[in-house]
Order: sequence, then C-alpha cells, then structure tokens
Amino acid sequence: MQFRTIVSPHQLNSRWGRRIYWLVLVSVVLLFTLAFVFPLYWMVTGAMKTPDEIAEMPPTPVPRDPTLDNFVEAWDLFDIGTLLANTAYYAFGAWLFSMVVDVSAAYALSKLRPVFGNVILGAMLATLMIPPMVILIPLYVTIVDLGLLNNPWGLWFPAAANGFNIFLLKRFFDSIPRELIEAAQIDGAGPVRTLWSVVLPVSRPILGVVSIFTIVTAFKDFVLPLLVMTDSEKMPISVGLSQTAGAVTQNQVMAGLVIAGIPMIIVFFVFQRHIMAGLTAGSIKG
Repeated sequence: MQFRTIVSPHQLNSRWGRRIYWLVLVSVVLLFTLAFVFPLYWMVTGAMKTPDEIAEMPPTPVPRDPTLDNFVEAWDLFDIGTLLANTAYYAFGAWLFSMVVDVSAAYALSKLRPVFGNVILGAMLATLMIPPMVILIPLYVTIVDLGLLNNPWGLWFPAAANGFNIFLLKRFFDSIPRELIEAAQIDGAGPVRTLWSVVLPVSRPILGVVSIFTIVTAFKDFVLPLLVMTDSEKMPISVGLSQTAGAVTQNQVMAGLVIAGIPMIIVFFVFQRHIMAGLTAGSIKG
C-alpha cells in the first residue's frame, strides 16, 4: 500500500515526528480557541470597566478596578427583563411551529414517499443557496400586506419552514427501520398515529438538535425582528439593545450584551452532547 501524504507514517511515528505533530496540533487548537473565546472575554471584561477605563487607548487587557454595577444598570436601562420575556415568547412560538411543519414535511418525504418527493426536497435544499438578504424585501412586503407588523406571527411564519431542519429530520427518519413502520401499519395505525407513536419516540436526539437550532436562531435573529417589531414594548432583546445603545455608555452596552448571551451559553453547555449525537445519529444505517 502506497501512502501519498505530506508526512509519511514512518516520519510521524519517529520521536521528532510525534513531537512536531503534537506541537502543531496543540498550536492550532489553541489558536482557534483563542479566536472564538477572546471576543467573549473582551465583552465580559469590558462590562466590568469604568467608562474612563474602557475609553483608554491602548485598552487595558484586565480591568484595574472590576465592578458589577454596570450589569445592574444595564438591566434597568435596557429593561432586559421585558426584552428577554419577549424573546422567549417568540422563540417558543418559532419552535412550536417549526416542529409541526418541519417534522410533518420530513416524515412525509421520508416515509410516505409522495409523488415528486425528490423534486420537492431538492427545491427545499435549493432555498439554502439563496442568501437571506435576497428574500428579505419580498418577505417584509408579504408581512406588511398580511398586516403582521408588531405581531408575533410575522416572526413565526418565516421560521415555520426551514429547509435545513427538514433535511436533518429526513435523514434521521430514513435511518428508522422500515419494519417498525410496517409493524405499526399491520396493527392498524395510520400515518399520523405511526408518526406520533413510533417515529417521534425514537427521534429524540434529532428533535433536540432541531429544537436547539430553532431557539438559538430566534434569539440571535436581528434584521427581520428589527423590521417587524417596531413597537418598543414588543422588541426582542437583539433589537432592544441596539435601539437603546446610543443613549448609554459603552460599558453598559457590554454588560447588556453579556446578560443577553447568558441564556444561549447555558443552552450550549447543557445540550452540547445532544447536538453532536443528533447530527451523527442518522448518518449511518445499522
């Protein structure tokens, strides 16, 4: 067997080869870790600085006199409690409608096998190639024509159908043994009963992944809520922080951003295992 790699297995198994390998691996991991973690570190430390210190040039890497007063002030100035409640409400609605629409579509494409099912799936996947900004104006005009401005339905309808979520769900449903579906049909279960009693119970990993993706997207979405939710009492947190940022100090803005990011950080650390398990669950049929 002939190896065609930059470093041969013989060189890699040598003493210096192993040392260079681990040196490169650790360096790359640390570099990418710093690239992702440093913005979070800079945001948290900036929220702990005084207005004078955060305006200094060059900036100080560590706060000289750390304080948590900015977090209390940001909570009151931005009315973060109301913004988080609005965002949680919009995220729950988006999750609920996304589950209904995406699960139904993926189940139909995977197990019911409709006519032109592959064409329909291809059209759904083709929407992933279109930049969101391209359809933003038609989407906004549609929302205005339907009278959904300052209405949660203006955010829930666009989130209901997601080609990527449908693709993930379909791939998982394809891996479910056909014998389970046929056994349910023999027992007299219809398509809806089969979905509810057979498919969904064994699909918890991928349902968890799709749920996390939907909730995180609802929390971080900015442009569409900015256009749809113009009433300050109905704004999600991403829009509310941006609308008030010009009237407060920079360190208070940083504190508000830290508070806004805490829910999603908690969600990630709690469900990170489910994310990886769900993404790989339907990739191999056994």
